[in-house]
Amino acid sequence: QAEEELKEACARQALQLQEMGRRERLLRADLGRAKEQLESFKTEVMRVCSPAAAGVAGKAVTEQQVVEKVRQISNENQRSHEREKCLQEELSSRLSKEKEVSANVEVFKKSLWELQ
Repeated sequence: QAEEELKEACARQALQLQEMGRRERLLRADLGRAKEQLESFKTEVMRVCSPAAAGVAGKAVTEQQVVEKVRQISNENQRSHEREKCLQEELSSRLSKEKEVSANVEVFKKSLWELQ
């Protein structure tokens, strides 16, 4: 009976090892796909951000290159927003001055008309 239990335990362990091996193969395959997707993503980001830099001479794009390019685009975007804000303020100021001048012109026209 002990021998039978030992055989069953060995069989269970063999099945567990087979299952663990199967899971390991699946994980390795998933990891390989994830690496391919990451590389594809990095290349696509670089292609969109800087077509000339993407796949230069067949070299793989490094994560640092992608991070730097994204940082550069982010900084440019921030500067553009700041510039847009300044231009909006300038436009608002000019519109206010224009309204003031228009009002003064109307007062002047009215005064001229009354003088005539």
